[in-house]
Amino acid sequence: MRYIIIGTGAVGGVVGGLLAGAGKDVVLVARGAQLEALRTGGLEVTTAAGTVRVHPPVAGGPRDVDLRPDDVLVLAVKSQDTATALDAWADRPVAGGGSAADLLPVVCAQNGVDNERAALRRFAEVVAMCVWLPATFLEPGRVSAGGTPVPGVLTLGPAAPSAADDDQLAAIAGDLTDAGFRAPVDAHVMAWKYRKLLSNLANAVEALCGTARDDSASELVTRAEAEGRATLRAAGIAVLDEDTHDAARADFRMSRLPGLEHSGGSSWQSLVRGTGSIEADHLNGEIVLLGRLHGVPTPVNAVLQRHARQAAASGATPGSTGADALLREATG
Repeated sequence: MRYIIIGTGAVGGVVGGLLAGAGKDVVLVARGAQLEALRTGGLEVTTAAGTVRVHPPVAGGPRDVDLRPDDVLVLAVKSQDTATALDAWADRPVAGGGSAADLLPVVCAQNGVDNERAALRRFAEVVAMCVWLPATFLEPGRVSAGGTPVPGVLTLGPAAPSAADDDQLAAIAGDLTDAGFRAPVDAHVMAWKYRKLLSNLANAVEALCGTARDDSASELVTRAEAEGRATLRAAGIAVLDEDTHDAARADFRMSRLPGLEHSGGSSWQSLVRGTGSIEADHLNGEIVLLGRLHGVPTPVNAVLQRHARQAAASGATPGSTGADALLREATG
């Protein structure tokens, strides 16, 4: 199989870079400064096991790639960019006849739970991936992941019944294992992703208020997660139970990478890089949507969603918003 990594940022860079370092066939798809850095110097990936530099083929978009029947599309863009990416790749021809949407699997290596639904509208085969990977991308050409004893835990499974082939899932999991990841296959992977969604509700707090969590920030996180649990219960959505979650990650922890400390999560990094967008609409916004559909109040998530979007659009930096002011707005 050949892996087309669509979005070579933090997660895509670490996953694609380590696959390439393990001798797997990989194409890195990037844009802007990251694309130029990959073309000129390759990709440097640092983990607790050390640093590797890889030089796989690089593409600026689907027109730069001649798709093959053995390709696996790995969608690693932020959720707000999913629709654009799917539109760009779905109708691309595959050697021998047919389109990518009909013939190739797409792996949603992303936070949130809406990416799989979007992909299933276009692609026949969709693999959900629950990504526990503390990855950092703040400089073109360099990414890092501080997880130990493995860089990350990447749980795979079909996004819907019969949306993925068991043998293909096993092959993808095997390649990820060869690359150093822990990659279990679980038919109920979406329960994992909804459990991850609850933890990702804190991303907006970290981005808005900074990585040092005071009492008000902790209260925001606690209330956001409580709203999340209430909406998922009201919607009848299965969430991975705490015991299974804790057992799967019992020995997984962060390690310190000298000079490459993991300062903040994906939303924090979006504000640092000044990307102009943030995932809050697909994280906190998912809870707001479910709350409105099922009659559950979600004031904290609504405030976090709105302020995170405004911060990204205005170019605000992490920590520029006071947690106490957000808490007053949400509860006042």
